[in-house]
Amino acid sequence: MNKQIEVLSDDINTLAEEARALMAATADVAGEKVAEARKRLAAALENGKGMYGRVRKKAIEGATATDTAVHEHPYQAIAIGVGVGTLIGYLASRRCSRNGD
Repeated sequence: MNKQIEVLSDDINTLAEEARALMAATADVAGEKVAEARKRLAAALENGKGMYGRVRKKAIEGATATDTAVHEHPYQAIAIGVGVGTLIGYLASRRCSRNGD
């Protein structure tokens, strides 16, 4: 999960860098439409940074809460995992038998 967060973070950073590069490349371009587009892009970048921060914080809080719950109730966590796995296996086997596989 942590690796996925890092990959997503890298992708978002790359997107932000490309957007900043686009803004820098169009800095000397005159025109009302270009100026308006630059303002919207700058606002979207700021909004995206804030949203990314909130999502990242919630993801870390959720992972921490899950980790704490599993450590406090390990046997219940194992039972839930086994139950969910059994249910998925049962449903998958029914689907395969229905399809003739």
